[in-house]
Amino acid sequence: MKITLERNHLLKSLGHVHRVVERRNTYPILANVLLKAAEDRVELRATDLDIEVTEMVPAMVSTPGTTTVPAHTLYEIVRKLADGSEVRLETDGSDNMVLTSGRSRFNLACINPDSFPDLKSGSFGHEFQMPAPAMRELIERTQFAISNEETRYYLNGIYFHTVDVSNAGTLLRAVATDGHRLARAEIEAPAGSGGMPGIIVPKKTVGEVQKLLDGADGEVKVEVSDTKIRFSLGSVVLLSKLIEGTFPDYDRVTPKNNDKRMTVDRQSFAIAVDRVSTIASERGGKAVKLNASEGMLELSVTNPDHGTASEELPVEFETEGFEIGFNARYLLDIISQIRSENAIFLFNDAGSPTLVKEEGEARALYVLMPMRV
Repeated sequence: MKITLERNHLLKSLGHVHRVVERRNTYPILANVLLKAAEDRVELRATDLDIEVTEMVPAMVSTPGTTTVPAHTLYEIVRKLADGSEVRLETDGSDNMVLTSGRSRFNLACINPDSFPDLKSGSFGHEFQMPAPAMRELIERTQFAISNEETRYYLNGIYFHTVDVSNAGTLLRAVATDGHRLARAEIEAPAGSGGMPGIIVPKKTVGEVQKLLDGADGEVKVEVSDTKIRFSLGSVVLLSKLIEGTFPDYDRVTPKNNDKRMTVDRQSFAIAVDRVSTIASERGGKAVKLNASEGMLELSVTNPDHGTASEELPVEFETEGFEIGFNARYLLDIISQIRSENAIFLFNDAGSPTLVKEEGEARALYVLMPMRV
């Protein structure tokens, strides 16, 4: 193999593919990126056996060929080369690749590409396209609530599915929960997505897709089967296994009859929660108490080791003497997702889930479980 590439093109593609490579691998080949040169391009591919990312890069191919080299090492080398420089890659049939650029020269150990795994895609029953910003928003509004608890593996991702809603038609909905909070976002279902199976996209895949979509304005193609999902954006293709399992009935825990409504300025509320929680203890779950009365909200924290803190905010609230406690970090995570000027809290009682949403008809809502304080 003998090829010449533009450094910036190679760096961008390596940035996409090398992230899926785990730094510690049982199988050495999984630490490598596959380079396959043919005609006027090079295919870069990396995998961790659950996710596979592939991208095509334009190149001058003098001699076609295929090899694999350490992904993170190659990325770091190319990253440190001069901006706009040319990169020449050459193998001579041995277990070695020579990289030259300007006066820089590197010899990299290769592994035979024959043992490089191929994450078979199979057939996809559903295929649709949607604007990249719309998919990015579904992810951004829900991913913070993904559970890290391995025993409940079916919560370790975002649940995507379509629902038919009266007066709104068919919606594509994303849901994530860790049992303490729940995030739900939805958009008008893209053509072709209706009737697709409910799927759980793993947390790592969600993160990689989010990075690929960052700053993208085009269309992303999504293909779904019962066991895999494939995202295609420009020259990048990400294929991932899905989490096998049944996502819980989130609608059952979403409050329907919370009738105590509080409206508060989102930014002022977030600042106040962050300020009073400064003295909250991790041991106590960083609990903050909300004491709402007509026209006023008091936020307070009590820490036996450090003291107390309180702050008052004006709110729209018509019920006297309502108290409830929340984990401050969970509260801030949810408030950071509210896009309107005011946040709306819908309470039932101090022991029941609270509903948080935006003003207007925004298609996102959040559920937060209370704490004893």
